Amino acid sequence: MIAFTLDPARPQHSPVTSSRGRVVVGRILGVDELGVIAALVALVLVIGLFHPTFLHVAQLVDVVEQAAFVGILACGMTFLLAMRELDLSVGSVYALSIIGAAILMQSGVDPWLGAVAGIALGCLLGVVNGVICEAIKIPSIITTLGTLSAYRGLALAISDGKNVADLPRTHTFFTVVGDDLFGLPVAVWVLLLTALVLTIVLRSTRFGTNVRSIGSNPEAARFSGISVPRTRIKVLALSGALAGLSGMLTLAFFASGDPTIGNGYELQAIAAAIIGGTPLRGGSGTVWGSVLGAVILGTVASGLVYFGVPINWNLFATGVVVLLAVALDSLLRRRRAATTNFLL
Repeated sequence: MIAFTLDPARPQHSPVTSSRGRVVVGRILGVDELGVIAALVALVLVIGLFHPTFLHVAQLVDVVEQAAFVGILACGMTFLLAMRELDLSVGSVYALSIIGAAILMQSGVDPWLGAVAGIALGCLLGVVNGVICEAIKIPSIITTLGTLSAYRGLALAISDGKNVADLPRTHTFFTVVGDDLFGLPVAVWVLLLTALVLTIVLRSTRFGTNVRSIGSNPEAARFSGISVPRTRIKVLALSGALAGLSGMLTLAFFASGDPTIGNGYELQAIAAAIIGGTPLRGGSGTVWGSVLGAVILGTVASGLVYFGVPINWNLFATGVVVLLAVALDSLLRRRRAATTNFLL
């Protein structure tokens, strides 16, 4: 705790002024996700209390690394939720990008070029989702519910339902991207960089403003000249590109392509965003919160293993965590609204 020495010559601030000051500092420092951080720290400490080995640095880094793949998907889901959209196909896009890139690498294409092609494929699939939405005039949740199966089926078809192996594991793509850098896995560094860039995009660019404006009030956004269809396609393309990026990191890690990988990742990405504080009503979002939400889900999954809980309970635990996060978020918002009304 920090102690302050009061100067009698200076006027003292009221509790309301101090509270407002903390809010301003919080916004400047970008620590709006303090509640999520506190929940994550508490969760880690509780698990560590019963199983001290969980607190080993190597174990914690492993948890973050495993969460990085879903965390990148959750970053894209943040933009979608912020404009009242959903992409249920990201898990399938993730798998199809892996399979497409792995087949190219297996056929002799340079792995770096194959990885770029995999990310481009993910982006293209996202654009297809957006174009279908606008052509048929249906919500993205309906479109991506269909492409979830279509893209997964395509991944299974072109791979004949088998792992795509025999990749050049000694190539620099696998030895660099699938390795560590300055003590952390490259996947973690990519996750942090992605979150940083997308936070700036969401908060400080015209594109981010358009996304939040559409989520707040679509009709008002249209009236102000914002192209809702164009923005929707861009956000779905971003979601697809991030799925492709996550897929390339996974491909570098495993050095093989599994057409069944990523099943349920779309729900985990949505859960991570909600746990992190992105509301379902749209209009706002926190990329860093979504990343922390993914780490919380990874921590819960690892904790269940330490406590000897069968892996089949993971989905149940994820659902409980999401319900608790939504309930807590609702409670805090009601308290903030009540406090604001009282101050006014």
